Amino acid sequence: MGPVDDTMINSPLVLAAAAAPSGGAAILVGILPWILIFAIFYLLLIRPQQRRAKQHQAMISAVKKGDEVITAGGLRARVTRVVDEREIEAEIAPGVKVRVVKSTLSTVIDPKTPAAND
Repeated sequence: MGPVDDTMINSPLVLAAAAAPSGGAAILVGILPWILIFAIFYLLLIRPQQRRAKQHQAMISAVKKGDEVITAGGLRARVTRVVDEREIEAEIAPGVKVRVVKSTLSTVIDPKTPAAND
């Protein structure tokens, strides 16, 4: 073998091999970015969505006679009767009553809020 020159000692492969973690540390370094990505994803997307779902469920379960609601289809109606825990009866026009599944209600609105076309 001949003499070792500086280019071989300072080679990127030699430096990477010397700096590479070994064993369990290598696994941790490989998994750590994925854990951080999941934590950020959870904090920014999953947790707020769960909070909104809980608020919506509480709003739906609190619907009572006389409330004004907007359905997912965009109908504004006044609740005339709560049929059971899954359905309500709502009046969408004078004398026109429909049964609505509670899970399709998008919001309960303040009765004093004017309709968009008023």
